[in-house]
Amino acid sequence: MGFLELKGLTKRFAGAAVVKDLSLSVEKGQLVCLLGPSGCGKTTTLRLIAGFVEPDEGEIRVGGRRISAPGDSEAPERRNMSMIFQSYALWPHMTVFDNVAYGLRLRGLPKGELQQRADTILAATQLSQLATRYPGELSGGQQQRVSLARALVVEPETLLLDEPLSNLDANLREEMRFEIRRLHDKFRYTTVYVTHDQAEAMTTADLIVVMNQGVIEQAGSPEEIYQRPRTEFVARFIGGTNVFRGRWDGQDTVACGNGLALRCASGEFGSAVADTPVSVRHHDVRLSAEKPGAATNTVQGTVARQIYLGSHRDYLVNLADGETVRAVTPAGISVPAGQAVWLHLPPEHCRALAQ
Repeated sequence: MGFLELKGLTKRFAGAAVVKDLSLSVEKGQLVCLLGPSGCGKTTTLRLIAGFVEPDEGEIRVGGRRISAPGDSEAPERRNMSMIFQSYALWPHMTVFDNVAYGLRLRGLPKGELQQRADTILAATQLSQLATRYPGELSGGQQQRVSLARALVVEPETLLLDEPLSNLDANLREEMRFEIRRLHDKFRYTTVYVTHDQAEAMTTADLIVVMNQGVIEQAGSPEEIYQRPRTEFVARFIGGTNVFRGRWDGQDTVACGNGLALRCASGEFGSAVADTPVSVRHHDVRLSAEKPGAATNTVQGTVARQIYLGSHRDYLVNLADGETVRAVTPAGISVPAGQAVWLHLPPEHCRALAQ
């Protein structure tokens, strides 16, 4: 049994279920990312955990104690949880120190203990030198660290983050991903982190939970989700992929269009009478002007466009039936648009997907 348990959670708004019979177990000290597109139910799930909304079905337990069920839910302030929102929600008239210490003052801590705990968390979040500044005098990344420090200083059992980096520019987002992971490794609070950004999830999470239309498509480590997706949705959402469809031969090969036969080294095959999707990551496609020696997993096409991106080139290749394949190659491979090329899709990188 996990520390945080979601069992059969369902939540409806205006009769429509936005979270559907969702179950999840989170171990104590684990950082879990709820990942998915807008409208998939991830923020509603977080709000259910926080106690801002009540489930229509199912229950939530923390440390074996039931905190939410239909008609019987603890108030948010009694759950010993801290939540960080998309907006920093800092008091503009308070200094960094006072913002961080606010929750401790509400709890009536003695002045000496309050000072010690606030100083400790300010040092951990690299804010000590900014303690006397006001939020309007800080950068976005510094404000986000203040928000984190304020949430951590009260020593919650559970930390909840709702797309906390969405207001930052690209460079600050990258910096703060590592900062959130560093702080988690230091304090080891049980953390549920909502994001639609796969890079954030891959950088910060122990466990990624991919959601789609109110249900969990797949849950696993970042490596497992990326290397071994179970469904087409997960394969496309995490990392980007080409998906081919064809008829399974009953062994390890899927016959697709364009005379392409794909031998797959991994995955879950469907049936001989149904289309079987096969995933091949963009960077695993081998592109060359000469025909490879392999008879299977090889197809000819024409370069529709190529884009130079410094460290690599991004190709779009048209096959004979109009299907397109995306390939990412080393920057040194340069083939102009309109030229015929051969694509090799190595069997070890071809993964059959569940229907």
